[in-house]
Amino acid sequence: MSKLILSVSYDERLLRSRHSFLEYGGYKVTSALGLAQALAKCQDGAFDLFILGHSIPAADKTKLIKVFRSKSASPILSLWHQHEPIVETAEYLAFSDNPDELLKSVATIFERRAET
Repeated sequence: MSKLILSVSYDERLLRSRHSFLEYGGYKVTSALGLAQALAKCQDGAFDLFILGHSIPAADKTKLIKVFRSKSASPILSLWHQHEPIVETAEYLAFSDNPDELLKSVATIFERRAET
């Protein structure tokens, strides 16, 4: 069974690109552009992983993490640029825009979850 990922970004081009390569990697993906879409799509908590793009402002990432946590125990992967301060508490952080590295990170997250 394919894992279901909610991918959130404030940049439509990056969101479409991430959606495509995650699907290519074998995952089911729901994409949300912006805070309102993300909040609406996460209400049922049915996702296996939440990915927060680096285009999301830190304050909004913190808000989304709080809402996701209230709906689900699934892991959260936050994407960051190297120079940005980390101000929220996602379980996993990634500092690369490389699709292959992101797919490896996602696979590792699911492997670790399966081991526990």
